[in-house]
Amino acid sequence: MHHLTDTPTENAEASSKALSVTELNGKARRLLEMNFNHVRVEGELSGLARPSSGHWYFTLKDKQSQIRCAMFRNRNQALKFVPAEGMLLRVRGRVSLYEGRGDYQLIVEHMDNAGTGDLQQAFEVLKAKLAAEGLFDIAGKQPLPAHPRHIGVITSPTGAAIRDILTVLKRRFPAIPVTIIPSSVQGEQAKHELVNALKLAESANRFDVLIVGRGGGSLEDLWPFNEELVARAIADCPIPIVSAVGHEIDFTIADFVADHRAATPSAAAEILSPDRQALLNQLHLITRKLNTLTRHKLQLSQRELDNLQKRLRHPGERLRDNSQRLDDLEIRLNQAITLILERAQSSLGRVRDRAHQQNPQRTLELLKSRNEHTAQKLVQLMSNNLEKCQLKLEKVSGELHAVSPLATLSRGYAITMVGDSIIRSSQQLHEGDLVTTRFSKGEALCTVEKIKH
Repeated sequence: MHHLTDTPTENAEASSKALSVTELNGKARRLLEMNFNHVRVEGELSGLARPSSGHWYFTLKDKQSQIRCAMFRNRNQALKFVPAEGMLLRVRGRVSLYEGRGDYQLIVEHMDNAGTGDLQQAFEVLKAKLAAEGLFDIAGKQPLPAHPRHIGVITSPTGAAIRDILTVLKRRFPAIPVTIIPSSVQGEQAKHELVNALKLAESANRFDVLIVGRGGGSLEDLWPFNEELVARAIADCPIPIVSAVGHEIDFTIADFVADHRAATPSAAAEILSPDRQALLNQLHLITRKLNTLTRHKLQLSQRELDNLQKRLRHPGERLRDNSQRLDDLEIRLNQAITLILERAQSSLGRVRDRAHQQNPQRTLELLKSRNEHTAQKLVQLMSNNLEKCQLKLEKVSGELHAVSPLATLSRGYAITMVGDSIIRSSQQLHEGDLVTTRFSKGEALCTVEKIKH
């Protein structure tokens, strides 16, 4: 067995020539592999990574220590099971050193399932306990707001999770206010800080939803979110909570207790933020439909108004027609009077001519008397004609007033309407209808209690 002590020759070489990092790592690797080429180790699996190369990289740990492990594809393909987070494993292999990083590691050649690790056992026990108390029941989950007014994020302010959340929210709906409530998300103090952050968010009384989470990590890295203290604080919080812890394959007690579980922090931001462009498209569509319906309604109303205007003859039009008829009668009367005067004037002229030709005094006096008499008759005739025209005008005005709806109302009648429609028959009414009755002066609103046809 080789010991980790330098020989005098090696000391002399070291004092005369400095080693490069590669040379030092190579010597350390050969020393480890020669002294620990066949070891058996038992520990709890954590942080299993399976890249596309097919190799497995993970950590074995106990309560005090941990060691990095690698199991290459030609070895892990022969296993009858796939190891899971928290599983207790018993492995066989050789101790080596990865020269590229100078990492001390165990090259695993075989592994057996030795049971469940301590953390995984604690996880399952707490999960069963809280499930029995009903903390995971769907009926107790609060609905998430469709359009959050203020989002609170409980996480590390320097972690990748908060950057992912803010990036997604800025892209999808940057108008939503976001407040970071800082808390450590790893280590012994993380559980107390998470509980305090939840209480702080509740006392602020301005958040309508919270995101609680962090980025991915091993089981022990995520362990604060498996603490009973944190789980009960989430369950008691009156604000809806989205748990966004780790990656899609990571599950914590917080995921089961929270009102909603998001696979990643980015997914939580996607869930809570409405798509701005989709909302804008929907708004534009609704606006176009509203404009179309409004134009259609206005067109129908305009056509209906035109039809009503064509069917309804306003009393003012009838008054204008009668007024025009009176004007025509007045013109004809004036023309008749003018014609009579002209004829009388012509007759008078002829008489004067004859009197001038004959020139007897008596005849002149007679003719003068006749002329005065004729003038009196003419004045009387004109007065009679004017009285006849005045009587005829009053008669026409009376007839016009008789057909006026207002005159009908003044005689004690009334007009009954439902809306803008005039009721002409009891068949148009129903019990309980609200009708408007218009009198000569004023209106009355009435309710139909009984109808007699």
